[in-house]
Amino acid sequence: MRRIAVLIPCYNEAATIAATVQAFRASLPQAQVYVFDNNSQDDTAGIARAAGALVRHVSEQGKGSVVRRMFADVEADAYVMVDGDHTYDAQVAPQLVQRLFDDGLDMLVGSRVSEEQAAYRFGHRFGNALLTGVVTALFGRSFTDILSGYRVFSRRYVKSFAAHSTGFEIETELTVHALELRMPVAEVATRYGARPEGSFSKLNTYRDGWRILGTIARLFKSEKPLAFYTLAAGACALLSLVLAWPLVLTYLQTGLVPRLPTAVLCSALMLFGVMLAVCGIVLDAVTKARIEQKRFAYLAVALAPPHA
Repeated sequence: MRRIAVLIPCYNEAATIAATVQAFRASLPQAQVYVFDNNSQDDTAGIARAAGALVRHVSEQGKGSVVRRMFADVEADAYVMVDGDHTYDAQVAPQLVQRLFDDGLDMLVGSRVSEEQAAYRFGHRFGNALLTGVVTALFGRSFTDILSGYRVFSRRYVKSFAAHSTGFEIETELTVHALELRMPVAEVATRYGARPEGSFSKLNTYRDGWRILGTIARLFKSEKPLAFYTLAAGACALLSLVLAWPLVLTYLQTGLVPRLPTAVLCSALMLFGVMLAVCGIVLDAVTKARIEQKRFAYLAVALAPPHA
């Protein structure tokens, strides 16, 4: 019998958690529903427990911290992760889980489709499109909705994922992990609704947008160091040449170097660029070895059978 777990990270979702738990218990009656409460100041935990969920508490604040704990503590063959705001369509969960098993996928993302302006505000749409484009440019193939909170994972994925993020940038890290290990993944369009009255989003468009952008830059540096340091080295070399060009012209005309500090700066920039290039080459070898180790950890987890 295949084990299915529904994982719901929550913070102050008393207005919606009961409906979310009940919807997924109805669509996946064979699954165990877990609610991980992240220091809620309302009665989220009590309401979730009354609705039939197993409730656990995570003291370290932030969605990324909750995901790290969920993946470490729960044992299953398939994991359905969904936000507790009752905006995602629970009725498609069985089809998503079945496709995960049938196609041997490691991650399936439920991309959000909504015509309700209140459900998916313009700022969030624009930010999501921008960040998705950046991830695609840096890491290759990607998804249309890298920030979706509705995902299905295999056991292989969950037990090989070392979560570093603490906040809403965790979705970006989840996406990059799958892309870097070249896992079989897919994306399915799912209905996305507005939050019920009395429920409020915890996502800050600008603050969390900058944090996600910073996470992308950090992941680019750690996962693709050769490209990152080569770009930095090229920028230093280019700046050095631009500053040195007038000095070279003056030297050819007069045989003198009147601006000695600028000449020293140019030399330092060029040397720094060479050092950055060397760092990129060394770290690229280290990163490839680290990715191999992550791949071995991924392969060490038994693949769930396609049929129960």
